[in-house]
Amino acid sequence: MTASHAEFFEAIKRAGPTRSDSVARMEALATFLDSAILIPGTNRRIGFDALIGLIPGIGDAISAALSAYIIWEARRLGLPRWKIARMVGNVALDTALGAVPLAGDMFDVLFRANKRNMAIVREHLARKHGPREIEGEAVRLGERAL
Repeated sequence: MTASHAEFFEAIKRAGPTRSDSVARMEALATFLDSAILIPGTNRRIGFDALIGLIPGIGDAISAALSAYIIWEARRLGLPRWKIARMVGNVALDTALGAVPLAGDMFDVLFRANKRNMAIVREHLARKHGPREIEGEAVRLGERAL
């Protein structure tokens, strides 16, 4: 490989995926899992999560594994542990209750764990993190005027 090709590939490797790329992948997967298909004659959408959940046993396990990718990406984006724990709780609830025959399938249609998790991610990324401005005057201890 020539030097110019090596430099090109190194530049791509250094650049890596951007934050917006990660969020776009997560959004696409959440939509696929929770609301990809419009049910004809209704205003209701279902996703692959509800469809694969119809397969006893393994369907919910596959759905949980796909949902875990969103959590993994969220951790890579720097979400704090307590938000990751909320996301894991959403997926665990969806998986546990989704495993119940028939009632669990209805729960999968209504409880959209991946969309909820994406709301947590979007809310976190929309906030400005860093030092907050404090009103008032800063005074060192011991320099107070009497």
